Amino acid sequence: MTTGRSADDVLADLATLRAADPPTHGGRVLSYVYDPGRADLDEVAAQAVRLFLPVNGLDPTTFTSVAALERRLVAFARDVLHGDAGTVGSVTSGGTESCMLAVKSARDLWRAADPGRAHARPTLVLPTTAHPAFHKAAHYLDLDVVPVPVDPATGTPSAADVLAVVDERTALVVVSAPSYPFGAIDPVAEVAAGAAARGVACHVDACVGGWVLPWWGDVDQPWDLAVPGVTSISADLHKFGYAPKGASVVLYRARERHHAQYFATTAWPGYPVVNPTMLGSRGAGSMAAAWAVLQVLGTDGLAELVGATRQATDRLIEAAGAVRGLRVVGTPTGPLVALAADDSLPATEQVDPFLLIDEVRRRGFLLQAQPAMVQPDGSVLPRTAHLTVTAVTHGIVEELVEALVAAADAVRGLPAAVPDASLAGRVLTEGLPDELAGVMATLEALPGEVVHPLLIAVLAAAIDPARE
Repeated sequence: MTTGRSADDVLADLATLRAADPPTHGGRVLSYVYDPGRADLDEVAAQAVRLFLPVNGLDPTTFTSVAALERRLVAFARDVLHGDAGTVGSVTSGGTESCMLAVKSARDLWRAADPGRAHARPTLVLPTTAHPAFHKAAHYLDLDVVPVPVDPATGTPSAADVLAVVDERTALVVVSAPSYPFGAIDPVAEVAAGAAARGVACHVDACVGGWVLPWWGDVDQPWDLAVPGVTSISADLHKFGYAPKGASVVLYRARERHHAQYFATTAWPGYPVVNPTMLGSRGAGSMAAAWAVLQVLGTDGLAELVGATRQATDRLIEAAGAVRGLRVVGTPTGPLVALAADDSLPATEQVDPFLLIDEVRRRGFLLQAQPAMVQPDGSVLPRTAHLTVTAVTHGIVEELVEALVAAADAVRGLPAAVPDASLAGRVLTEGLPDELAGVMATLEALPGEVVHPLLIAVLAAAIDPARE
C-alpha cells in the first residue's frame, strides 16, 4: 500500500472481517465471550475506552487517572472477595497474566526465604483441571509442575492427594473456584489450611467464579480470601464482570506478596523502570471500561445478572440430564457445564460429545470440545462438550435446550468420532473443516510431543502473511 485510504473504506473493510466471525452477542457462542444482554453496558464501556484511548498505564505517576482506577477496582474486588485492609493487588490484562503474576510472586518469595534456593527450581502443585495459564507460568518462570489427578466422577481432587505432594520444593499450590473443564470447586479450605501448615502459599483461581459465586447461592464451601491460608486470588473482570477484554485482578493477602510480583530496574541510562505487571506500556481503556461497567451495575446489578445465569444453568443441567445417552459431569457450582457420553449405557444408546457439538453447531450454537485426558494415575477424564452460560443465555435457554435435544437425537448410537491420520496434513494445507469431531478425536489420540507442534503450526499458519 502506497497511499492512504478513506476512513469509511477502512471501517467497511473491518466490518467485512467481523461479519465472518460468530456472533458475540445473543448467547449463541457458549465459550470465550460473556454477554450480559444489556446494550447500555456495551455503550458505557465503549465510551470509557474512548476517553482513555491515548493513556499509557506504564507510569501512573504521570497518568494519575490510571492509579485512581486501579485503586478503585482493587478495592471493589477486595470487598467482593472478602479481603481485609491488608489486601492489595493489581489490574492485569487477563486471567493468564493474573495467574502468572501469582506464580512469580510465590516463586520469588520461596527463593528469598532461603539463600540456598537463590537459583533453585521450585515446584507448582495443581490439580489436572487447573487452567493452562499455570503451566505457561511454570514454563516461563522456571518451575516444575506437579499435577494431581482429580476424581473422574466429580472433577475435583482430594485435599489429601494435593497435600501429599507438597514438600520443601513447593512454591505454590493452586486450587480453582470453579475449574474450567467441569465447573467444580476444589477443596479450597482443606488445601489452604494444609499448605499454610507447611509454610506454602496457596492461590485460588477464581477467574471464572470471582464475579459469580458471591451471588450464586447454595455454594456449600468457602473459596475466597475469607479462607485462612489463601494467599492470593485471581478474578477476571472481562468474564462475569462483563468488561471488554482484557481486564482481570490479582489480589494478595499481604503487601509483601504483591511487591514480589513487580519488576524494577535502573540498569540503563533511561528513566527508572517499575512494572507491576508483565506488560510495560499498557492500555488503560479496558481498565476504565471495567470500572464504568461495575459502577453502572453495582453489586445489585451483578447479583441480578448472576440470578439470570443461575436460572439458565439450572435449566440446562436439568434438560441435559434428561437426554438419553448424555450425562453432566459431576455437580457443577457456577456457570460451567460439561456433557459426556453416558457410559452406563450400551454404545448404541450413547451420545458422543464431539458429534453432538457438530450437530448443535448446525442448529446455530457453538459449544466447546474438550478432549479426553489420561491422568498421571492412569484414570481417564472423558471427552466432553463444554458450555459457558451467561446472563443472556436466560432469554434463549429453551431454544438452546431444543437444539441440544435434537442434536442428541441425531447422533445417538452413532460410532464415536475416531482419529484420522490424514487430517493433520490436510488441516495444515486446507485449514480446519466445518465438522471438527474428527479433528478433536485425532488431537485427543496423539501424544503431547506430537500434537503440540501441530497445534502451533495450525495457529501460526492462520496468521501467516502468505495467506493474504
